[in-house]
Amino acid sequence: MNMDPVIFFDTLREALWDAVILAAPILAVALAVGLVVGLFQALTSIQELSLTFVPKLGAILVVFWVSMSFMTSTLVSFFQATIIPLIEGG
Repeated sequence: MNMDPVIFFDTLREALWDAVILAAPILAVALAVGLVVGLFQALTSIQELSLTFVPKLGAILVVFWVSMSFMTSTLVSFFQATIIPLIEGG
């Protein structure tokens, strides 16, 4: 069975949009923590590589843990509304 190009590209567009929505909180926190740590390093003249890595990793893990239910519900709704009907032939 061949898939209509319109359905394929619409599904791909929706999947990419969901990927952006899922990644946005983590990327925003990584950016904010990176800016704060960079400003702190510039103000105090401390140039330690682990100082940028550890706080950013910690903040990313916290945000991932907090937003895990949102991410799961977004992925489940995408699969239930889009992918499973395509697999079933709907």
